[in-house]
Amino acid sequence: MTEEQAVSVRPHWWQRIGPGLVTACVVIGPGSILTSSNLGAKDGYSMIWVVLVSVIFMLVYTSLGAKLGTVTSESTCTLLANMVGRPLTILIGCGVFFISAAYQFGNNLGVHSALENYTDFKYGIVIFNAISIAFLFGFKNLYKLVERLMSVFVAVMLLSFAINLFFAKPNLAEMAQGVIPGSGGSGLDSILNISLLGLVGTTFVITAAFYQSYLARFKGWKVTDLKDGRIDSVISVTIMALITIMLMSTAAAVLQGQKLEKVSEVGNALQPLFGDKGQILFCIGLFSAAYSSFIVNSMIGGFILSDSLGLGGTPNDKWTRILTTAVLLTGMFVAIYVIRSGTKPVVAIVAAQAVTVVAAPLAAGALLLLTSSKKVMGEYRNGPVMNILAGIGFLLLLGMAWYIATQKVVPEIQKMRSGPAAVESVSPAEEKK
Repeated sequence: MTEEQAVSVRPHWWQRIGPGLVTACVVIGPGSILTSSNLGAKDGYSMIWVVLVSVIFMLVYTSLGAKLGTVTSESTCTLLANMVGRPLTILIGCGVFFISAAYQFGNNLGVHSALENYTDFKYGIVIFNAISIAFLFGFKNLYKLVERLMSVFVAVMLLSFAINLFFAKPNLAEMAQGVIPGSGGSGLDSILNISLLGLVGTTFVITAAFYQSYLARFKGWKVTDLKDGRIDSVISVTIMALITIMLMSTAAAVLQGQKLEKVSEVGNALQPLFGDKGQILFCIGLFSAAYSSFIVNSMIGGFILSDSLGLGGTPNDKWTRILTTAVLLTGMFVAIYVIRSGTKPVVAIVAAQAVTVVAAPLAAGALLLLTSSKKVMGEYRNGPVMNILAGIGFLLLLGMAWYIATQKVVPEIQKMRSGPAAVESVSPAEEKK
């Protein structure tokens, strides 16, 4: 083979993907595990269709992010600042940073929950945060390391939760019926159910889709790689759907009627049914979900804030690593407070929900605006069908934002004004809704 022929040979398709695996890891975290398990325990298999709807919109927006990062040469926040101005871009960057910091609290608790049944050391999360910070500053090719690590975590999650599902012996006929809205007695109007909104919110994660544009650049994709980007996005959402449906179906088969307050309770509930090995498998999957989301989620907040401030948006920039560390440490200290005190940081969670109300629709709108612009995308701008689908997804995010604002943020603020006794505790997964 000549040198010219060697250069022209493209790697296999599985070697050309990667950003989608990273995105899948940040979406499948402790919050999504708890929410999907609770829905399965409460409603059986009847809400599988909600997972499919959620991942369709996630596919639309991850595809937009991948296309933006593949076609354009400048960073996403630079493009946005040139189009709408730096102040609005900074607002989005700050919002994404605080959303990531709130997610990080849940990810730390997820790592702690996976470890607490097998070790007496209460602060293992300190070690794992230290390892994550070492990754940030100790490796030159940070993206390549993260991609390989996330590929391993995805494989472990799929295997662990698939084995749990096999032992649960789900009803395959009822699983198939759950794909059809209303087949389980709950129609489309039930989308306003708080549990379903939680599932949509932990699956349709717009900040992860926004970050897909960065991952595409880190991967080195060019216009000739647009097909790879589409394949990568499909694989990503397929993994999200498979894991979520496996968790929901396992709970539907063996945990019906149980109310699960913490993600650790899911593993504990499986122990009498599956034995120690089954619980260990679940905890391995939980740890993989928590720690993979742990790393990538912090990068989303740090990188996008740094880029929005004009301080750089690549792994080689100093401020992306510094601000990523800030996300890691914020989540760690809040989690340690919760572990030691046994109380939930209600004020912090309500603040994170309030930020989500503003930042999530703004991030989605920015992604849709950039990919619809002929000036930015040229001939690769969105077509009518993609704009319609993305527009529906944007309306869904607006509806969720309205619901969170009116049913969660405002009532909690009113309770806090009434005095500490009136403030109810908030579950660790709530900051992801």
